[in-house]
Amino acid sequence: MVKLILREKEYEVKPGMTLLSALQKISVIPESVIATRDGEMILDDEILKDGDVVKLIAVISGGDSFTTKDTKGH
Repeated sequence: MVKLILREKEYEVKPGMTLLSALQKISVIPESVIATRDGEMILDDEILKDGDVVKLIAVISGGDSFTTKDTKGH
């Protein structure tokens, strides 16, 4: 199994899926976290392997940082 850790919660998913699929499975918005494995950042298309422990670090931001619309005057 693959272990995903976000704050104090631990989740398990099956190996062989991508990080993006794993995040969707545990209902985490991919843009809201940075994922690390063995201290190195991994990307959404990374295939997770049996025994992996992935730490998810919540990204802190203010405002509506995911919207690129209506940027007039900014």
